[in-house]
Amino acid sequence: MKNLTHSSVALPGFFRKMVALVATVALITLVLMFSAVVFAVIVVAGLLAWAYLWWKTRELRKQMRSFSSRSVVMEEEVIEGEVIEGESIRVNDPLDKI
Repeated sequence: MKNLTHSSVALPGFFRKMVALVATVALITLVLMFSAVVFAVIVVAGLLAWAYLWWKTRELRKQMRSFSSRSVVMEEEVIEGEVIEGESIRVNDPLDKI
């Protein structure tokens, strides 16, 4: 028990609490800064992915717009003898095989 006397090196109670408070505030600040950086990286990556998809699909969007305008014109004119809608039924007759 000789080593456990009051004269051993120990920080005073108030000073220890202040160091713990400063360390906690510094840690929280670092965590918030890190999370802000991670959030910014995620937002930038999402914007880049959206821009890439938008750029790669621009030709498809042009084709879809032109197809849409062509289909409106084709619906107005009817050509004789052309089947627009229909239904067919296939009948298997065993006498046809003979």
